[in-house]
Amino acid sequence: MRGLERGQRPALLTLECQRGVVEPELAGRAGLSEQAAQRAIIAKIAILATLCRSVGVPVFHNLLVHRPDFAGSGRNAPLLGANYKRRSMLAGTPEVELVEPLAGHASDFEVARLTGVTPFYGTALEIMLRNCAVTTVIITGVSTNLGVPGAGIEAINRGFNVVFAQDCIAGVWAEAHDFHVQHTLPILGTVSDSITIAAALLASAASDPSTQH
Repeated sequence: MRGLERGQRPALLTLECQRGVVEPELAGRAGLSEQAAQRAIIAKIAILATLCRSVGVPVFHNLLVHRPDFAGSGRNAPLLGANYKRRSMLAGTPEVELVEPLAGHASDFEVARLTGVTPFYGTALEIMLRNCAVTTVIITGVSTNLGVPGAGIEAINRGFNVVFAQDCIAGVWAEAHDFHVQHTLPILGTVSDSITIAAALLASAASDPSTQH
């Protein structure tokens, strides 16, 4: 698989898999949380993340976390302005917590983002990936119509290969997800599914003596 060939160093990246984004009872964006639940993306990401940890592939979680006073956070997009108006995704609240199936793993990295709509912007994500010798980013999470392609473009601009786990992402509505999976993501990177990606990671690990224990 392109991006996961032998010699590549992948990392798994989750985007805003937070309670206030993907849990319907807490989320302010009902469509997105409902799509995430219908597609069962969190369960699939959790399985893929477990496999990644077992073969030494680092797992990074990008989290949106505003200060309680919203200082330093932009309001120059309707999405960001809505967070301000609702006073949502504030530090110290349950909304910003990583969802339980993904939380609590000491080897994972949590990268908080104060503002913007994409994971590399204003964060240490790039240098952390480089310090882990990562060459390929496997993108999961939300949303297919904004954060996922945005993360792909940012990763490409920084020289990383990109793999999209299409069954581990969700959009605000099903049609948006389908459109971007068919027309946007394929021109940015490899579009695959979690089972195929897991098989590629296992095959790569089996052929790499450095991953043997």
